[in-house]
Amino acid sequence: MSRLTPLSETTDLRLEAGDKGLPARAAGLTVREFLATAPRLAEFWTPLLALDRAALEHNAATIQRWCDERGLELMPHGKTTMAPALWRLQLDAGANGLTLATPGQVRTARAFGVRSLMLANALVAPDTLAWIAAEQDDDAHFEFWSWADSIETVETMERGLAAASVAPARPLAVLVELGAGGGRTGARGLDEAIDIARRIADSPVLRLAGVAGYEGSLGHDRSSVAVAAVRDYLADLLELHDAVRDLADPADGPLVVTAGGSAYLDLVADVFAPGIEADHDVHTTRWVLRSGASLVHDDGFYRGISPIDAELVAAMRGHARVVSHPEPGLALLDGGKRDLPYDEGLPMPLGVAGAPGADLRPLGEASVTAVNDQHAYLRAEAGGTLPVAIGDVVALGLSHPCTAFDKWRWIPVVEHSGSDLVVDLVRTYF
Repeated sequence: MSRLTPLSETTDLRLEAGDKGLPARAAGLTVREFLATAPRLAEFWTPLLALDRAALEHNAATIQRWCDERGLELMPHGKTTMAPALWRLQLDAGANGLTLATPGQVRTARAFGVRSLMLANALVAPDTLAWIAAEQDDDAHFEFWSWADSIETVETMERGLAAASVAPARPLAVLVELGAGGGRTGARGLDEAIDIARRIADSPVLRLAGVAGYEGSLGHDRSSVAVAAVRDYLADLLELHDAVRDLADPADGPLVVTAGGSAYLDLVADVFAPGIEADHDVHTTRWVLRSGASLVHDDGFYRGISPIDAELVAAMRGHARVVSHPEPGLALLDGGKRDLPYDEGLPMPLGVAGAPGADLRPLGEASVTAVNDQHAYLRAEAGGTLPVAIGDVVALGLSHPCTAFDKWRWIPVVEHSGSDLVVDLVRTYF
């Protein structure tokens, strides 16, 4: 569609003085013009978030290969980064499409030309339903799925589509979402989910396209209790798939079965394996993993829980400057909640240098113990002292990519670990 912008075309956007972290000289230049000057990370202002191109490319290839080897399609969750350049990286590596969380995110992805999208959520607002229907009518190659976890959701979708000025030319594909007690959204039980599937199959404007779920809300660690809960849930999801198979129209193509964040993807692959093997020759099902954080990985939550941590590399790093050293064992940094993720663990000091991207000196035993809006509290352990001076820059390992990217409009990308040459700027669209 000619009205859509290719994912790569952000290099002609013009940088502004209000773009956080960029050097002052970047204002007024296009991204292309700025990168042509071979900028160095040391020029960038703190606080700062930076990415590692080699690590991103490695992770994209790793998670794609991991899925391919297990018969899984990959539709990574694009809300992790909301960065079209990083979406393109995974699509070029073999991902079949993107998953998103809100209609606005779907619209952003469409504006950048993505043609296979899953909304891991219900689509119920009349204006968004009409917009999706129009997108489908305009582009015969556009694939789109949304989720439903109640008959009320289905009826709300039908009313919304009925209110559209033009009836949709083809039904909207809907996946039945299975939940679990104590979890997040999703039908509470197989019987309820089957009733929803039956109602979708009977709809004149919707079509039953498969089943979906999110196991990540059922556990937060690798304890036996969490693993058992996730396995039981995934088994129920497969049982739902078997139960609704005969309700769908075979002419509509393979059903979708989708699960998987970045914490329990090994359990998804393991529980799905018999179904994938049985489907090997008949291709009646598309087995879709939605892992999003695996592209960036981290030094915190996902490093501790991901089953493929040893195969991934943390591709993001924070940089914050010492602005106060009021006690021998305490320093205040200029990065806080507005700049760095903190919901799944506080930033972790990796070392100290004179500027972002410079060679690091050890900090000794130290940790970030708290963050305010614009400050981080760096403390020495056990009453020790901190080997830092006012103006030094502390490199920080981060936890949880999903709450790192939303704080930045432009993120510099260095060529690889150990290099301070900025080779790209990644634009986010939150």
